[in-house]
Amino acid sequence: MKGKIADGEARERLIMWIRRRMAEFGITPQALAESLQYDRDHPPLYRDARGNEWNGKGAMPHWLSAARNAGVNPDFFRIDPAPQASASDSSNEPKQPDLFG
Repeated sequence: MKGKIADGEARERLIMWIRRRMAEFGITPQALAESLQYDRDHPPLYRDARGNEWNGKGAMPHWLSAARNAGVNPDFFRIDPAPQASASDSSNEPKQPDLFG
């Protein structure tokens, strides 16, 4: 295994690197946990092809306002909510969406 890093060692190095960056930028574990919880509580409503997202709160981001100013309806970027499983759907098997009908 000459020149290669074992998975466990790579993981430890990554954890140390993340901890150093968090300390460098003053990010506490609690602040990180709160940010992750906020993201869970406020999922994005809009997403473009480049991965830019907006949850509908605050000012409209530049990428979305630029698209709107170019004549694109912002609803084009709206993310469809995940379908809720109904009580009558007892099958847990994934279903292929019907793309042609």
